[in-house]
Amino acid sequence: MSSGGSSDASGSNGRGGGDGESGANEFDFAAPATDQSFENALAKARDGARLTVDDATELLATGTDREGIDPVRKEAVLEAADRRRAEEVGDEVTFVANLNNNVTTACNTGCLFCNFKDTAHAFEADSDAEHAGFTKPPAESRAVVEDALDMGVYEVCSVSGLHPAFALNEEHHEILAAYDDPASEVNYKPPEAYATDPGTYVEQMAAMSVGGVHLHSMTPEEAYHAKRGTDWAYESVYRELADAGLDSAPGTAAEILVDEVRDVICPGKIRTGDWVAAMEGAAAAGLDITSTMMYGHVETVAHRAQHLKVIRDLQDRTGAITEFVPLSFIHQNTPLYRRGVVDSGPSRAEDELVVAVARLFLDNVDHVQASWVKSGDAHGLKLLNCGADDFMGTILSEEITSRAGGEYGEYRSFDDYVEMITAIGRMPVERSTDYRTRRRIDPDDGPHGPRLGPRADGTPMLPDGPSGGESGADATGTPPADADD
Repeated sequence: MSSGGSSDASGSNGRGGGDGESGANEFDFAAPATDQSFENALAKARDGARLTVDDATELLATGTDREGIDPVRKEAVLEAADRRRAEEVGDEVTFVANLNNNVTTACNTGCLFCNFKDTAHAFEADSDAEHAGFTKPPAESRAVVEDALDMGVYEVCSVSGLHPAFALNEEHHEILAAYDDPASEVNYKPPEAYATDPGTYVEQMAAMSVGGVHLHSMTPEEAYHAKRGTDWAYESVYRELADAGLDSAPGTAAEILVDEVRDVICPGKIRTGDWVAAMEGAAAAGLDITSTMMYGHVETVAHRAQHLKVIRDLQDRTGAITEFVPLSFIHQNTPLYRRGVVDSGPSRAEDELVVAVARLFLDNVDHVQASWVKSGDAHGLKLLNCGADDFMGTILSEEITSRAGGEYGEYRSFDDYVEMITAIGRMPVERSTDYRTRRRIDPDDGPHGPRLGPRADGTPMLPDGPSGGESGADATGTPPADADD
């Protein structure tokens, strides 16, 4: 049996089993220990065999029989993953022309990894609390999307706080208001209690679904909020949202899909079973879904492996997952860091291994994403050689990561993408949200802009705006809006 020490390069944050002697870290998580060896796990990965949780744990740790990440073993895992990537999806690196339009930062969930939300009480009409948050009524959301369409954008992502006045529809408002103490029982206050009415989820979906844009919205956590206080099925909720214009659902709010970890970092959030049920409901409603993992805080490599198993099992049942998105924990401005629970996020080596093992383990998910928002350009490109084949999108706005302390910007131009991707010898490809429509880009035929959008004609998106990953104003002088996971 392999057992023992820290699985990350620093041994910090209680990840990987603490000092390797007690068999647990400060959260009483068992130290990673398997009945597999690293060598056997690597051999299975190279042969293309379906990996077990023990296999993934060994690969993520580069062996649980030793402290830290072994650099030679790590490179062997990365090489196997990059070879698998080339075999399965080739040398294309895809990206999408997208905009993030979060509706509100008002949220009472209290996740300790998040610095995006603002306490919902501060948004009430009679509150004098100062905050930097916002709530956009449906008309404002529609205007944001209309402006984006004119720039060639064709995907709008929306991931928002759980505003107490948010309800699925008018019937839901009536059900929630009928509770004896709706604020404490179902986290509900009527829209008139707030300075700005967020509208209903149905109204927001209809507002953002304009001009042929692809609307990617409603996380499992938001879907739970949109059915709270009722016995409605997730499938029926997602069907109503789809009828209003929703095209696909993001598998964010996943964090780590192991409840003992969720009990530490997001005790007020839905459990693993509800996350899975929501994603199954979205798939049953005919929607494509994505999957994510936010890692590098308090979890061990064994938790990461268990999370990947949840994703793979879900894909075996639904076939609806289009991509896996690893989200490196950005720690600087989060409650976990301020309270001394963590002292850093994941190391670069951990980022590389998560991407690589995701490629090797998720044998039924075609696409694995690398993030320039989380990692920056150079490291993001490195991840494309660790098994990833997608490089996110133009984003135009990215507030969740920036509020948490991220430093790598909020906008990426098509010319940036073409230059970076060709620099590592790969083929830049513009894609649709669902990957079903793809356009190879000739690096010599610049300047480059989107062509897949309903109003796209190849014109660069923001000719006078920021480039090179720097945050800034758009072509009208308006600061970027917001969002990510």
